[in-house]
Amino acid sequence: MIDSLLVKLALIGIIGIGAQWVAWRTGRPAIALMLLAGVIAGPVLGIIVPERDLGPLQEPIIKLAVAVILFEGGLSLNFRDLRHAGNPVLRMVLIGVPIGWLLGAWAAHWGAGLSWEVSMLFGGILVVTGPTVIGPMLRTLHLPNRVSDTLRWEGIVNDPIGALLAVAIYGYITYEGPDTGLLSVTLDVLLATTVAGLLGVALGFAITWLFPRGYVPEFLKSPVLLIVVIAGFVIADIIKHETGLVTVTLMGVVMANRPVHSTRVLRRFKEDLTVLLISGVFIILSASLDWETMSQFRARFVVFLFLLLFLVRPVTALVSLLGSSMPWKERLFIAWVAPRGIVAVAITGLFAIRLQAYGLPDAEALVPLSFGVVVVTILAHGFSARQVAKRLGIDRGKGDGVLIVGANDWTTAFGVYLKELGYPVTIADSSTFALRGPRRANLDVYRGDILDEVTQDHLDLGQYQQALVASDNDAYNSLICADLGPEIGFELMTQTAAADIKKGGVSPRGRVLLESKRTIEELQRLLAEGWSFGKTRITEKFSFADYRERLPKGGEPIAVRHEDGELEFFAAGQKPYVEEDDVVISFVPPEPEGEKAARNEARASEAKAAKNKAEAKAEAKAEAEEAARVQAPKDDLPG
Repeated sequence: MIDSLLVKLALIGIIGIGAQWVAWRTGRPAIALMLLAGVIAGPVLGIIVPERDLGPLQEPIIKLAVAVILFEGGLSLNFRDLRHAGNPVLRMVLIGVPIGWLLGAWAAHWGAGLSWEVSMLFGGILVVTGPTVIGPMLRTLHLPNRVSDTLRWEGIVNDPIGALLAVAIYGYITYEGPDTGLLSVTLDVLLATTVAGLLGVALGFAITWLFPRGYVPEFLKSPVLLIVVIAGFVIADIIKHETGLVTVTLMGVVMANRPVHSTRVLRRFKEDLTVLLISGVFIILSASLDWETMSQFRARFVVFLFLLLFLVRPVTALVSLLGSSMPWKERLFIAWVAPRGIVAVAITGLFAIRLQAYGLPDAEALVPLSFGVVVVTILAHGFSARQVAKRLGIDRGKGDGVLIVGANDWTTAFGVYLKELGYPVTIADSSTFALRGPRRANLDVYRGDILDEVTQDHLDLGQYQQALVASDNDAYNSLICADLGPEIGFELMTQTAAADIKKGGVSPRGRVLLESKRTIEELQRLLAEGWSFGKTRITEKFSFADYRERLPKGGEPIAVRHEDGELEFFAAGQKPYVEEDDVVISFVPPEPEGEKAARNEARASEAKAAKNKAEAKAEAKAEAEEAARVQAPKDDLPG
């Protein structure tokens, strides 16, 4: 049964997605775990052998997957966002790509000993810096926006550029026309690339014209888009091999910069599909590394990897950013960080298959060498980025702030209390009038709609560890949680309960604050009646169960501050784990006057008793010292 193709395909999906899940749980680079899983499933255990199991399907599967991955990369390239990323990104693209290509080709030829043809193609692919790796890496760091934007957008822009360079060089290498002169080859390759690019632009404009006008129903938009991407790739590939990569990339760029209804739904679909394809392709490629292929990783390849890390990338980045306004510390960090990812491996694997079939020497070395580049750059950059950022003084530490959406009396009071506990708090609202209260309380505020695209240019969501949505519009609260949930994490999004939640009204999209599901109107009313926030430290002698027993009637825990400073909200049906040395933040009613007077009187009595005890102790100590002083001369007399 395990030899069935259906079982093999299922195993590829299970292993790939499983490796991604383990990476998410452990915080390790997903691509490294997928590589390890693929090698174990392939060369070690022999469960998956792509050449044997997939046969002639291996190449078209990889090609179509790479096409969809590059389309999704083009779909991320919005020129407005690129403009906001600043001048450094343009420098890294316009200046860095040619320098990186030439230096990478030189390093592959001199260091790895590859032929100039293969070296030029491989050097073109290596300008790709792996957005699928850089994105997760940047989420674990808290760097200045300029550095993060430069690295992120360099990866997004260079993805299609690396593919275009590889396509052009492949066209030169495999050109079989009657005239093999430089001019003829150049014109032929440019013509084929131009036709493929025009096809992609035309398809992009067609989709952005058809979708908003209702010519395609909502439930068919994602399937139609996927089929158009595949069809465009295949048509261009029939005209000239591998030019389909140009088609899908430019189609994505056009769609990213033109209004399309259901853009968010389509983008989410493509991202989910890309994750699945990345997992599958990487398992297939890593499983294809048989022992014979891995033995082709020659010792001199280490020289190439050394040059790539310590010469090619640093020179490329520093020369590109020379004369820019970016501080030197930030330039040095960018000069060090350049991990390669799935796109580099997938494109290399695709062209390696083609070049081996063409009979080009050294083509068989591309696959093991590309895996070596990925592993070394991920280990070197992924595991050292935080330490390098700290050494350079640009690491702003883990984001520990709290974002509160909705300015009112209750959120202002809660924000002030969290600030007293040491948490940076930002209250966001579109009303200048509503923000007067938080401003008077010396809280950081952001005026504007949190859902506006321009917000990300002024508000760094990475600096917040929790987001509480508590405006007086329940539908708006749910919309914010649905929109920001995929970016921040749904487990970090909490909203106040809707007024008619018990009647099946507005469906929450985030966790509902408080076990009692009190609405923001109820919370404001209770605050006006004298309710307040308090804190209780959980100790070995005073457990969380004891805290629950002594909690005033109606009061309830609202959040817990863990020993490491992490903040978690109590939500309906989701209680955070509370342990020793944690601090529980409560929202409690005012203490009755009689109990308050009795408690104050008890405290006064305890204080008076403690004072009397201290005075008695001091008096006894003074008497003892006086007796010792009187006795001392007698002890000094001769015996």
